[in-house]
Amino acid sequence: MKISVNDKEAFSLSEVQEKVIKNDVDERFFEEDMKRRLHWVLNQKYEESLRRLRQEWEPKMKSRMAYMPTSDEEFAKVVFSQHDYKDRAHRERVK
Repeated sequence: MKISVNDKEAFSLSEVQEKVIKNDVDERFFEEDMKRRLHWVLNQKYEESLRRLRQEWEPKMKSRMAYMPTSDEEFAKVVFSQHDYKDRAHRERVK
């Protein structure tokens, strides 16, 4: 089993690793179970990152905007458009 991100292999399970997992997961449901688990992990990362983004930016945005978007996606777009927004890589370079 191979997992790709942007068409580049990011992770793979060896045949033995896959068999070990199949010891607990019915082979008929293996693929769907792995997709479900990956979805959960990535969604958790998104939710935690969004929580931290809101925690940092909601106070700043209150003084800049008459209203804040309630949609997570719209809120993030507004934050990313701010002149003083810096992503992780930029923050790390500045240290």
